[in-house]
Amino acid sequence: MTWSILARDPLSGTLGVAVATRFFAVGALCPHVEGGVAALSTQALMNPMYAAEGLAALRQGAAAPEVVAALTSADAGRAFRQLHILDAEGRIGQHTGGECVAWAGHTQGRDCSVAGNMLAGEGVILATARAYEAAAAEGLPMAERLLRALDAGEAAGGDARGKQSAALKVASSDPYADLDLRVDDHADPLPELRRLHRRSLARFAVYRRFLAGSGHPGTFDRAVINAAIAADGTPDDDVPGS
Repeated sequence: MTWSILARDPLSGTLGVAVATRFFAVGALCPHVEGGVAALSTQALMNPMYAAEGLAALRQGAAAPEVVAALTSADAGRAFRQLHILDAEGRIGQHTGGECVAWAGHTQGRDCSVAGNMLAGEGVILATARAYEAAAAEGLPMAERLLRALDAGEAAGGDARGKQSAALKVASSDPYADLDLRVDDHADPLPELRRLHRRSLARFAVYRRFLAGSGHPGTFDRAVINAAIAADGTPDDDVPGS
């Protein structure tokens, strides 16, 4: 019912995940990311415990391929599941069960993993991976790379049933995300996801830089925060009143 991309910037260590589907609120259960740990997506007949148990193992230093193998081998429903993980070291684990609805499969690119099921065809995941690689080669920010990748997958046919929801998450050094966007129910979710990303650049993306994180208490001076927003914020021109 879904296709997703996991990605890692080898220079900064930033991790990201993006997903689109003809299913309600895909961002609620499928995509997960944790700074310094991994990006993960559980899909098809998703098993939410893959994320809870998988991230716990990954935090302890387990490699993505062994985590995927352990989770799926212990799951009686593995034939109906799809799971892929990209860990902070760049290792990739992938599983597509034999009972996933066609077209279903996965592929790897440079610092990215793509998987999908109920798709128009293999071209969806191949186009997604190629677009990500091209955007990474341009040096674009992680969120923009992921948005371009999803756009390419949609142009290649996307979910065979149509469109409904999409999500994007990016994390760097902290256990919580730098950016976490969801479109739960929309006639054209990818343009809406891009609009939300533009909106985040107006204030949220700058404000996020000053929050408490791993090893530091954050910034408390509102004047410093507001000055940074005024200098670095990018107004979203398509939002009334911006």
